[in-house]
Amino acid sequence: MLSVYGRRPASVVVEPVARTFLRAGLTANLVTIIGTTATVLFSVILIPAGHLVAAAALALLFAAFDMVDGTMARLSGGGTAYGATLDASCDRITDGALFGAIAMWLIYVDHAPPATVAAALIVLVLSQVTSYVKARGEAGGLRIVGGLVERPERLIISLVSLALEGFGVPWALEVGLWLLAWGSAFTVVQRLHFAARDERAHAPLPPPAGAERN
Repeated sequence: MLSVYGRRPASVVVEPVARTFLRAGLTANLVTIIGTTATVLFSVILIPAGHLVAAAALALLFAAFDMVDGTMARLSGGGTAYGATLDASCDRITDGALFGAIAMWLIYVDHAPPATVAAALIVLVLSQVTSYVKARGEAGGLRIVGGLVERPERLIISLVSLALEGFGVPWALEVGLWLLAWGSAFTVVQRLHFAARDERAHAPLPPPAGAERN
């Protein structure tokens, strides 16, 4: 939802930062790579080591680059097909690193019950599926906009829960993960429903390259 309704309010902060980066000679693609690299490193190093508050704060800071790079592309004349592919691919990498690191912490540090670890793994998988449904649908000409739990909600809930856990709030991470698990499952079904109701949902597609034509 935030990806649809939150962009305009966030632009008050994001646009000045994007303009500053452009004046410094940075490109949108470089900012994407920097944000991804930093977020992955902070996640896989700090979370398994138990530095949950620091990991959450730093990951949230660099994950915000996901808004900045898109604004930079728009301000510099519009994005490219490669830039969009790079951005989407890096988003999947950071999501995988974040929830994989959380699962490691739950297993090896917190010795959490299997159900909590399962929730983290469910979110890891469904975070990828949620985005894939949109990408694959749009590649087929369908319009899939919005959803209950998109990437901004996923990052905010997971990182806030992680920080609260680091501050000692009981069950903070467990509650956050289960909220995300149920919300992500709902969003996958919701997006498939959007795809099924699109007027082009049953339009025939050309066979893949190399397939025999009847």
